[in-house]
Amino acid sequence: MSKRRGKGGGSVFYHEGKGKWVAQLTWIDPATGRKVKREKHCETRKEAERALADMVAAQAKGLLTDPSRLTTRDFALDYLKRLEREGLRPNSIRLAQEELAHALPSLKDPKAHDPLGRMRLQEVKPVHVRAAVDRVAEAGYAPRTVNRVLMRLKALFREALRLELVARNPAEAVRLRLPKGEKTARALEPQEVARLLEAAEASRSKDMALLLRLMLETGLRRGEALALQWRDIDLEAGELTVWRSWTKARGKGAFSEPKTPTAKRKVPLPRGLLLRLKARREELLERLTPEEVDGLFLVGGVKPVDPDAFNHYLRRLAERAGLGRVRVHDLRHTWATLALSRGVPLEVVSERLGHASPTITLNVYRHLLEEERRGWVLDLEELLYPAPRAQA
Repeated sequence: MSKRRGKGGGSVFYHEGKGKWVAQLTWIDPATGRKVKREKHCETRKEAERALADMVAAQAKGLLTDPSRLTTRDFALDYLKRLEREGLRPNSIRLAQEELAHALPSLKDPKAHDPLGRMRLQEVKPVHVRAAVDRVAEAGYAPRTVNRVLMRLKALFREALRLELVARNPAEAVRLRLPKGEKTARALEPQEVARLLEAAEASRSKDMALLLRLMLETGLRRGEALALQWRDIDLEAGELTVWRSWTKARGKGAFSEPKTPTAKRKVPLPRGLLLRLKARREELLERLTPEEVDGLFLVGGVKPVDPDAFNHYLRRLAERAGLGRVRVHDLRHTWATLALSRGVPLEVVSERLGHASPTITLNVYRHLLEEERRGWVLDLEELLYPAPRAQA
């Protein structure tokens, strides 16, 4: 083998018998102090010199990193542990794990087929991320779920980029075209709400029926409603206090802080719901002291009910009512839709929902407000020359 010096620094090697030129660059990694070497095989010396110049430029910009054996799966596991240490809500960690597991199946089953998860983190290119996301779509998941998986992969590689483990974020180059008009939740029509409540009244569980009505009349999240104890409900003032949430993480129920500071709030109770709550409390007081009742949860007694139990209850109830599929979040969406359609101010709806700001509410329900705005047309003639009032 003969070795010749190329232009622009570094070395260009010519291998006898193969007719190949090799562009080679060597440097000391300042982070580890180790010697790092990169090579590229080329057909001609000119191609090798050009490749060498490209590598020198990339290394100067910090785009060439020390090859690592760290796999995407291993980094994802570290990433999830870091989220837990940073105090992320249990439900948020569960969602992060589920969304990543769609693209990296080995997170749930180490023996699962996982092309992306078994790749070295630094080897991942946009085409590999795209293939993983396509597999999720081909598995029949909804477009919104597929998009959430991609967003989670972008966050994962964004963290790797911040830690300088990769030279760029391969997920950022991937774009999805979701079907237009996809609804994130279903708003029940008034007659559908009535049918659902009728089915609830006929069900065995009075507490579950009461919880369903409470969520439909206040817009509370499932976890917020399940965390309510009787001491959180002021029947005299006619309001309840939301200050925590009951969620499920890694198969176990756990209390957590509300999603945002504004999620800690007082919610006024409609008169009909208030009367039902008073009646239910009176029933409990027939066999328990006021202090004992205050310590009970609305559903579940001394311990909150499993979050999945309400999901199953709602599914069975919707089937009996002939409504098809109704999800828990649809109850909250229904309350907000009905409130806005009846002219409740956006700021009030946002406050009752516990959104971080009215902007979030506006982004979700913009279509409703746009329909309402069409009815507000001001006639200049009426402003300048108002019609005289009729005499009493």
